[in-house]
Amino acid sequence: MGSAPPASVPPQLRRARAAVAGCFFINAVFYANLVPRLPEVKEQLGLSNSSLGAALAAVPLGALLAGVSSAVLIRRFGSGRVASSGLVLMGITLWAVSIAPNWPALAVALLLGGVLDNIIDVAQNAHGLRVQRLYGRSILNAFHGIWSIGAVSGGLLGSAAAGFGVPLVWHLAGTAVVFGLLALVIQRAMLPGPDEADRGPSREQPAGTVHDQDAATAGKRAGRRAATRALVALGVLAACGAVVEDAGASWSALYLRTELAAGAAAAGLGFVALQGAMTVGRLTGDRVVDHFGQRLVVQVGGVLIALGMGLALAVPSVVTTLVGFALAGLGVATLVPAVYHAADELPGLPPGLGLAVINWLLRVGFLLSPPLIGVLADATSLRVALLLVVLAGIGALLLGRLLRSTAAAPEAATG
Repeated sequence: MGSAPPASVPPQLRRARAAVAGCFFINAVFYANLVPRLPEVKEQLGLSNSSLGAALAAVPLGALLAGVSSAVLIRRFGSGRVASSGLVLMGITLWAVSIAPNWPALAVALLLGGVLDNIIDVAQNAHGLRVQRLYGRSILNAFHGIWSIGAVSGGLLGSAAAGFGVPLVWHLAGTAVVFGLLALVIQRAMLPGPDEADRGPSREQPAGTVHDQDAATAGKRAGRRAATRALVALGVLAACGAVVEDAGASWSALYLRTELAAGAAAAGLGFVALQGAMTVGRLTGDRVVDHFGQRLVVQVGGVLIALGMGLALAVPSVVTTLVGFALAGLGVATLVPAVYHAADELPGLPPGLGLAVINWLLRVGFLLSPPLIGVLADATSLRVALLLVVLAGIGALLLGRLLRSTAAAPEAATG
């Protein structure tokens, strides 16, 4: 389907699209803005690598504990209001990190941040899909690309604040005020009314004609077992992506600062390199996948991850590390969307179940990755612990065969 002519898009719909894009951008800025200053948080509270990793694990744990609360809130208040209001609370919660007096307070603040991140993520995607339905063409990928741009912007902002020696408490307070006010402003541009108001009738699965009930029951059970095995494998593949993304978010700044003696500003550039390359991969990924197929793109991405981080760890320097994180970001860019797509199309499962399970497993991966790398770093070194990223790349190469091998037909424009 071709792109709709600009004149055919009502102004209200354009404003709603811009508002959703703003939500994705602000959501990414908030946590990315904190990442370059994690070494200061660690030093301020006198934490070990394991303690910091355990505290960081509270973010995905909070997201898991949030569970279906987002759906309840969206039904009651609407996805637009939930997303924008959640962003205001997110800014306040991350500011609390700067005044945490001890590890428990830090963990609680990060736990609440994880709860809010889950709620905001579901709400902003729900509103984005609502806008997309009214547009009549795909625009959701662009929102995720904007999230990546926001992550890079937040990383640069945090690095600059660290480099200029801005006190952490004032830095995060300023971020909360500026972007919190912006979130309140864009709430006015969201689509009014309940989220279901513009949704078309749901597609029902045809029941089919069953001639042999016993054979049909046995076939369904076999199909469910096969789907379960596939979901487990896809969950491991998604976890590989979680390890790569978490390495940049949680450990790149600390690695550059402590292992390579980089300055405060340069230490934040590892995260920026990974997110910047991932942004490029996301903005160009649809065309590449359409041309080469999901399997080849993810497998080549696994090679880029393994080779990039392998180079960075084998030849340790600031330059090679930044190149390594950039290659890892480019390699992981399309991995999680590809896994979502594959899980959603698994036969033998009710609509949406595969996607929901993979989303939960991905968050488990984000939960386990920080403490695992932290424990390994304390037992050996952070340089050795980051070999897990290389293994994740190899895992993507091997498990990528589960994905579609042929190129997909071109989809609607995402601009």
